[in-house]
Amino acid sequence: MSAVQTAPEMGSKTVWKLDPSHTLVEFSAKHLMITTVKGRITDIEGTIYADENDPANSSVDVTLKAATIDTRTEQRDNHLRSADFLDVENFPAITFKSTKIEGDRNEFKLTGDLTIRGVTKPITLDVTFEGQTKDPWGGDRIGFSAAGKIDRRDFGLTWNLLLETGGLTVGNDIKINVEVEAVKAA
Repeated sequence: MSAVQTAPEMGSKTVWKLDPSHTLVEFSAKHLMITTVKGRITDIEGTIYADENDPANSSVDVTLKAATIDTRTEQRDNHLRSADFLDVENFPAITFKSTKIEGDRNEFKLTGDLTIRGVTKPITLDVTFEGQTKDPWGGDRIGFSAAGKIDRRDFGLTWNLLLETGGLTVGNDIKINVEVEAVKAA
């Protein structure tokens, strides 16, 4: 098990680093209008700046390496990495930077700027605080789950094929599900 980088408290905010081996960013889209294909991005870095007294004053900053997209099918993954979709050669990172948090620590709406393929649009995620604990090595950890949805066309991801039945090969709505575990300095 590799060590997780941590950061200390900054002023009244506690700095938490995402633990990439215990954080999952998944997405799903309709294929041929009849089934759902799921995938994930596996290389994730991020920081949570948590204001324990005022959650609205907290923030999140996350970077995903687009080339690590994985749908369990090499041919599809290569197509998703190509200029038809993510164009990872020219746009290697997908980023999220929060702009607003509404709600309490247990359930809140996290709004931020999502950048995919050089296009930045706002997105709101519904977030649930899953808990806080000490790990067996004495570190403090927190967990969150989040869900949201985007229209891929908003980010310039417009490739598609029309089916004989009138539908599309790839759905435009992309559901996003995130499971986060983060750690702070002891």
